[in-house]
Amino acid sequence: MSVTKNKWTPTHGDPYRPVPYTPARMDAAASLARAAELRARMDERRTVRQFSTDPVPEQVVRDAIACGATAPSGAHQQPWTFVLVKDPDVRRRIREAAEAEEQVSYEGRLGEEWLEALRPLGTDDVKPHLTDAPALIVVFQQRYWLAEDGTKRKHYYVDESVGIAVGMLLSALHLSGLAALVHTPSPMRFLAEVLGRPVNEKAFAVIPVGYPADDCVVPDLVRKSLDQVLVEV
Repeated sequence: MSVTKNKWTPTHGDPYRPVPYTPARMDAAASLARAAELRARMDERRTVRQFSTDPVPEQVVRDAIACGATAPSGAHQQPWTFVLVKDPDVRRRIREAAEAEEQVSYEGRLGEEWLEALRPLGTDDVKPHLTDAPALIVVFQQRYWLAEDGTKRKHYYVDESVGIAVGMLLSALHLSGLAALVHTPSPMRFLAEVLGRPVNEKAFAVIPVGYPADDCVVPDLVRKSLDQVLVEV
């Protein structure tokens, strides 16, 4: 089901126009139950590198992207673009370019300390997920707003804003029954070239999306417990 709203246009310099916000308040019991359910479901999320080639419902992916795009952003400038790549040939070109960069990285560009940190994850320069997964979401950050006439306006807190949007996207994909991986080949300039993105956009991450392969395995990892990440004052 689509949600129809007014189309966004730049708000730079507009006056402040507050509107009422009165969402229904969830009672404590329902809130506790919902939070426990979400905590349990999100704890099941894992990064997947072995994907089935089976197709996924495209509307599920679009809805997950729409969820990511509800993220808060600096000055509400929403400095992100999500490119959904389904074309097998384009995904092949992305994989070839990514593996070329990753080979250089794993052969020394990363440095031994970084390679030691990656070793428990079992990663290398071969990236079959870029072509096995039926869809890629390439996330770009808009370093500044660019109008058709060439007018530019600075965006604020771009890294933070896009990072939050990606986190919300990953959550939405997982809660919708899909697996994903955040891939950040470095450097990533080739993504803008392959996908024909404008000069104000810089690649932030490549996210393969699909179902885990039947023989999928993941690293035997343990997350930090709540008491290791939470400080209450």
